[in-house]
Amino acid sequence: MEITNTDFSRSLNEMTVSLRPFALKLTKDSEDANDLLQETMLKAFTNREKFAEGTNLKAWLYTIMKNTFITNYQRLVRKNTFIDTTDNLHYINSYNTATYNLAYSTFANEDIERAVASIDEAYRVPFIMHFRGFKYHEIADKLRIPIGTVKNRIHIARKELKDKLSIYANN
Repeated sequence: MEITNTDFSRSLNEMTVSLRPFALKLTKDSEDANDLLQETMLKAFTNREKFAEGTNLKAWLYTIMKNTFITNYQRLVRKNTFIDTTDNLHYINSYNTATYNLAYSTFANEDIERAVASIDEAYRVPFIMHFRGFKYHEIADKLRIPIGTVKNRIHIARKELKDKLSIYANN
């Protein structure tokens, strides 16, 4: 004797109590568990002809629920996955990851060296010594000039360099 739709529906309804905890375990959310349970029951009822009478209905429903959950999860992951189909992928966010070569600094260094070389030797020598880490009194002793003169010459050298290298003032 074949099972009727009414009997099958009653059997499904009796199984909801034991399937709900499994749905909660999978989804970790009460509303999602209710949705999963409802979807499982709908699939079971629409596919009732695939159920072989005399087999374990509970195991069949658990399998449907587990497969439904996995399918929904995979669909969600695909939906939230961003796929970029642009042709020029290397341009995306390139302003954040720009790599600068040393050309700019090479030009700047050459300009600085030329500017320093063009300063009168009386100002250039104390300036270079100070730049290399000598203290004012050490420069004064080495060049045999007063410390005030050393400070004045370094100040003048800096001022000349600032004027000669004004192109780099805002960089």
